[in-house]
Amino acid sequence: MASVAGALARIKQDLNIFLPDDSIVDACRQAGHQWRERELGPVRTLQLFLLQVLNFNTAMTHLRHLAGEAIKAPAFCRARMRLPLAALQKLLRQSSQAMYDASKGVLKSCSAAEDCGRWCGLRALLVDGSSTITPDTPSCQKAFGQPAACRKGCGFPVPKVLGLFDAFTGLIVELINFPLFTHEQSKVWMLHPLLGKGDVLVGDRGFCSFWHLCMLWRAQAMGVFRIHQLQIVDFRPHRKAAGQLSKELRKGRPKSRFIRRLGKHDHIVQWIRPKQPPAWMTDKQHQTMPATLQVRELRYTIAAKGQRTRCVTIATTLLDETLYPKQKIVELYGVRWQVEKHFAELKTTLKMRKVKSRTAEGVNKELLVYALVYNLVHALMVEAAAQQNVPPERISFIDTLRWLLSAAPTDRTPALLVNPYRPDRHEPRVIKDLQDTYTKMVHPRTELRKTLKNRARAA
Repeated sequence: MASVAGALARIKQDLNIFLPDDSIVDACRQAGHQWRERELGPVRTLQLFLLQVLNFNTAMTHLRHLAGEAIKAPAFCRARMRLPLAALQKLLRQSSQAMYDASKGVLKSCSAAEDCGRWCGLRALLVDGSSTITPDTPSCQKAFGQPAACRKGCGFPVPKVLGLFDAFTGLIVELINFPLFTHEQSKVWMLHPLLGKGDVLVGDRGFCSFWHLCMLWRAQAMGVFRIHQLQIVDFRPHRKAAGQLSKELRKGRPKSRFIRRLGKHDHIVQWIRPKQPPAWMTDKQHQTMPATLQVRELRYTIAAKGQRTRCVTIATTLLDETLYPKQKIVELYGVRWQVEKHFAELKTTLKMRKVKSRTAEGVNKELLVYALVYNLVHALMVEAAAQQNVPPERISFIDTLRWLLSAAPTDRTPALLVNPYRPDRHEPRVIKDLQDTYTKMVHPRTELRKTLKNRARAA
């Protein structure tokens, strides 16, 4: 067992493989950050920040015990505030790309890695949104807002988080956050520059629209999304679109025009551009949108033991049925559920459900460091998966994290815990332990204190 302070040395070693000290310094300089030589420079501060988050975002006063050095909490807090946000964003992208490139070399010898983590020769990426909770401060309230059901002083600010993940390795490519009452589709186009030519973006129905598919098409990327529940789909061949019928017959008919049938519940149609663009779209973006777009629609059923049979309808720009058979697309969309596990690893295992920074900029920085720590763990999972000849998602995240916290710099990656494959597992979403039995706050704490004082005086 390594010493507690040895965890910092291990982080330095693992981080230096994908993110050398020189790249950290260069990123800070390019962000316009100027600093004098001191004990808590950018490199040292980032390493300690990673150590803090890796230990479940422990208190700053505990950091001196973890690092084995006399680090004063106020000094470290100021050093964290000096780190430029733009530099952390750039470092996340650089390290993610370096880890992805390294994973391709590691997985070449692994028979469980089909085509080095690619789907039909293409790189698949998952996108989804989640949220976190910040301290109730004026800065966070102004930047993120709180749920409408909470009275002022009774709730916490809730930033929404949008993550872009590699489908095979689980690595975070980008993590952005924005105010609570913002739809994910109004921000997802900001991730398109990170997609390469021919990349496939997979998401739920919240990302499925004519506008988003057109933006992906213009970025030379593909999309696979579940069709929105309000979209009408009709698989009858040669059926007419609503615009080709009289007003009396348009109700319940799809607006898309039939082009070609590919198989049962599988066809290509032409989507028509809506008359009104969404509120978040700029005039420049709207002018570049085509009048029509060819989209492939397909439907399949999921029949699982103990669950109701569900019908899933997919919209995709993967039009070639020879290169991309229907069953392959069905399997790809099944991988989309992995993104829920990734957010669970961030929010439950790493404790990202509640962040500690009290300013909006501090929250953004803290979330990016969470992403860096998460990627460090997943890079080790990929290495262990290749050694044990299993897919990376089978390696236990918590077991990898525990080993990283206790390993010495010279220790090699051991055989880590492999989770059992249970595709038909279905558990009720309830908890047995009634650990939180306190009454929920419905009045601000200042009012509650006054009530207690008045009761004490009356007694």
